[in-house]
Amino acid sequence: MKTITINIPDTLDLNKEEFVMIVAARLYEQGKLSLGQAAEFAGMSKNTFAELLGNYNVSLFNYPASDLIRDADNA
Repeated sequence: MKTITINIPDTLDLNKEEFVMIVAARLYEQGKLSLGQAAEFAGMSKNTFAELLGNYNVSLFNYPASDLIRDADNA
């Protein structure tokens, strides 16, 4: 695992846990991490991570609308 050091401006008023959750949620939203991987990255269970995604305006259902429409047409 890589270690990255980031300096965050004091004006952001974020603690480490909040910052890590924001990054994990964004990586999940982009499909770069699975739900389990993102939860592990954030240091929490999958259930807790899934419950908190809404606080960051990230849908638990990370499925493109175009795929959903195609699947409905093929059903």
